[in-house]
Amino acid sequence: MDRLKTLRRLLAVAKTGQFYSHDAFDQERYAEMLSLLTALLADLSQTPVTKLQLQFAADDGYVTPKVDVRALIRRGQQVLLVQDQNTKTWSLPGGFAEVNQSPQENVCREVQEETGLTVTTARLVGIYDTNLRPDIPQVFQYYKLIFDCQIETGAFVPNIETTQRRYFAITDLPPLSVKRTTAAQLQQLMTAKTLICE
Repeated sequence: MDRLKTLRRLLAVAKTGQFYSHDAFDQERYAEMLSLLTALLADLSQTPVTKLQLQFAADDGYVTPKVDVRALIRRGQQVLLVQDQNTKTWSLPGGFAEVNQSPQENVCREVQEETGLTVTTARLVGIYDTNLRPDIPQVFQYYKLIFDCQIETGAFVPNIETTQRRYFAITDLPPLSVKRTTAAQLQQLMTAKTLICE
């Protein structure tokens, strides 16, 4: 096991948990986790703890877009979408890219988590920059990487993210989660012969 990768992953989980949690007790636990992990990383990297704390607090370096990975899974002229547990809107299966996984590994993991399906990735079919859609405002800028995927095995498994998965024709789409997937993107992806980059 690569200790540095493991620590980076744990730090990413703790920082993400701290960001999204609204519970005071969880905030306290995540702060303690960050403190302990920072000490371990300082020891491993021979870097002073105070220097690492400043870097984590200030998020030193370039501020970069977040990476979102999505799967385009087709059945004839239909596309597989998942329904979000909270908003009840639909999107391509996918989500945030995790630390220490390739984009392909990330999309396969996301599909498994949200649909219960095991897939393989064939090729990258689309790259979308959310900054180019001021009509769909988002707090952060995301690069959305869309991969053409093929199903190997699996069946829907109840989970904490999605309530169902279903195939839809482009001409008969359900209410979409437009911050994740737009009708225009689906139309492009279903007909494109080359990589879409916009």
